[in-house]
Amino acid sequence: MLPGPSSLIHQAEETLMQRIPSQNRAAGLVGWLAVTFAAAVIGSLASINAGSFYAQLRLPGWAPPSSWFGPVWTILYIMMAIAAWLVWLEGDFQETRGTLILYAIQLVPNALWSWLFFRLRSGLFSFADILLLWILVTMTVFAFFRARALAGLLLVPYLLWVSFATSLNFSIWIMNRGILG
Repeated sequence: MLPGPSSLIHQAEETLMQRIPSQNRAAGLVGWLAVTFAAAVIGSLASINAGSFYAQLRLPGWAPPSSWFGPVWTILYIMMAIAAWLVWLEGDFQETRGTLILYAIQLVPNALWSWLFFRLRSGLFSFADILLLWILVTMTVFAFFRARALAGLLLVPYLLWVSFATSLNFSIWIMNRGILG
């Protein structure tokens, strides 16, 4: 008789627990939270006064209020960090290095976007940046799915939000060419 899915999951968890001591698992989670939230902090430094600037812009009717962005991004960053941690748990660094480097690389345009949009007020550069971000997030989602399905699933809301943000960025840029050169 073949083992059932719950038996296979239990065996995988036992193997993981033997391979990585609990202190290291906890430290890994803290580390991935720190890496992910470092990108969040860098981006947020550029958007400290974003609310007043956002209020000046002509927005499409489907644009969310500025008050939504902080809570949505906080939830997404937590999910992103957990996803990276789950990939990190999957094997030694040699096995997951490329996937985790890709994750770290996509954090760069993530953090840079706020600087381009809110500080430089560049519709063109912020749109180019978010397109690059979308490509990198898509690649990361697929890589995470290959490493661990749950990690890939945790990134799907991030990909959906970046897809939405890409459309919003483009629409705002087109509607505000005088402000967002």
